[in-house]
Amino acid sequence: MTIVETVTQAIEKTLSQLGISHETEIILEHPRELAHGDYATNIAMALAKTEGKNPRELAEAIAKNITTPDIAKVEVAGPGFINITLIPSFFEREIITILKESDRYGRNEILQGEKIITEFTDPNPFKLLHIGHVMSNTIGESLSRLFEFSGAEVKWSNYQGDVGMHVAKAIWGIMDLGGYEPVLNQSLYEQVTFLGKAYAHGATTYKDNMHVNDMQQLNKKIYERTDDTINAIYDWGRQVSLDYFEVQYKRLGTRHNTTDNKAFDYYFFESQVGNLGKEKAIENLNRGVFEESEGAIIFPGEKHGLHNRVFVNSLGLPTYESKELGLAQVKYDTYPYTSSFIITANEINEYFKVLLKAMSFVFPELAEKTTHIGHGMMKLITGKMSSRTGDVISAEDLLGDLETMAIERAEGKELSPELVSQIAVAAVKFAILKQDTSKDIIFDPEQSLSFEGDSGPYLQYTHARCCSLLKKGGELGIEAQAKQPDGWEVTELERYLYRFPEIVEISLQTRAPHRIANYLIELAQTFNTWYGNTKLVDEGDLATPYRLALTHATKNVINNGLWVLGIEAPESM
Repeated sequence: MTIVETVTQAIEKTLSQLGISHETEIILEHPRELAHGDYATNIAMALAKTEGKNPRELAEAIAKNITTPDIAKVEVAGPGFINITLIPSFFEREIITILKESDRYGRNEILQGEKIITEFTDPNPFKLLHIGHVMSNTIGESLSRLFEFSGAEVKWSNYQGDVGMHVAKAIWGIMDLGGYEPVLNQSLYEQVTFLGKAYAHGATTYKDNMHVNDMQQLNKKIYERTDDTINAIYDWGRQVSLDYFEVQYKRLGTRHNTTDNKAFDYYFFESQVGNLGKEKAIENLNRGVFEESEGAIIFPGEKHGLHNRVFVNSLGLPTYESKELGLAQVKYDTYPYTSSFIITANEINEYFKVLLKAMSFVFPELAEKTTHIGHGMMKLITGKMSSRTGDVISAEDLLGDLETMAIERAEGKELSPELVSQIAVAAVKFAILKQDTSKDIIFDPEQSLSFEGDSGPYLQYTHARCCSLLKKGGELGIEAQAKQPDGWEVTELERYLYRFPEIVEISLQTRAPHRIANYLIELAQTFNTWYGNTKLVDEGDLATPYRLALTHATKNVINNGLWVLGIEAPESM
């Protein structure tokens, strides 16, 4: 039984003893000021009206009668808040648990037995992987890890558009720029950069209403695989893109598929699901789910308070919408999930509302299992990026610039390439995850690399500091011991450490990684304040073994929290 359950049960028992029968949920919160206790509840104020009593008087009655071994004192504050302080030995026991469970501390079994498939990142071959994909990757990975941390079996998937007009624009651009042969012997990055330029060239030409028909015919040939020259360009460009994406996934720390050393468990492609989706649209045309309109097949979303979407265009080709129908079935055939989560930018939230409505008629069971999670856009000083005009901020440029800045901040200290990469990735990931991911973020590279608070590198540095202190203790022959010395006064650090499992559960319930991110910052700041005011490793101080135990516990919690966020926790910096 968790401490939250213990305290809640004690309050329930007290209410029963007072003859109060209720259906109101007992909510426990942590007071902003630790001086006000470890938990607070407003249950007295919530019940006062129905009980016909003064809120504070009811709170006093409840407080007087709450008894459980883990509660040291209960006080009433303000109009009827009940503040609860835990006994010192509870914190000692929790430190023992943190050290014993190590990298499993904070895990739960809420999703035990669930089979979840997540889909995120989703970059399209023939285009650069940009900072929008970094945002999707970061959020999707963290949610996937959170589900896994909570007991589910999770499969990570990636859905990529390897057919469509963007491919036609890129291949037209390649041909117009003289072909791909000149870059064949260049590096992978140079080849994919050429692809990006070719796409931008084709996209700009198309936008200017030039060679539109040529590209549309090219698109048809790509689908039909009828032209050997086009097939060769397509096969080269597709593979170069996928190889390069894999490099970037691993750079970002996405490594879930240990079987073949791939980042994702499953890779799905539009070319794989398009025909199936088209078949489903045609099949359900006769059922009245879809309608014909100007030679195309549409879903009449307006009949359902949404907007209409084309599922098969007038050329007879499946659109993104029908491909999503095919994808839903292919996903389930590949991995019979209990839940499917699709993480994309929120600019297509309305699109997914229509899609899921259409899916509810075609695949009702799968639609019920499917959830779309939209996230905001990442913005820099220059504003919203665009992958359609060539004015794109690539993941390569973003991470490369952050790595350069990290080296400059080291002020001559030699950092390994691996550590530099870990710091850069931590900087951008934490900047994304520390706030509500449904909203846009403005990324500040300077602030994201700060070692003085509210950043990924700050948490990494705190973790490394803990490791250094433990190493120092070991060199002096002092072992961490989770035994409070006589006269020990419970520290603020102890009163933060035990909260981690609660924070994980709240993050899961709300699908909000920022709750873990913000908790870790508070924990690190509390530890560093304690470190600044206390000599933690002192051979002559009997409290040193317990202080080292607190240091080790802090290390474990930060490590586990960073793992959920998809951020590495280096042992030295």
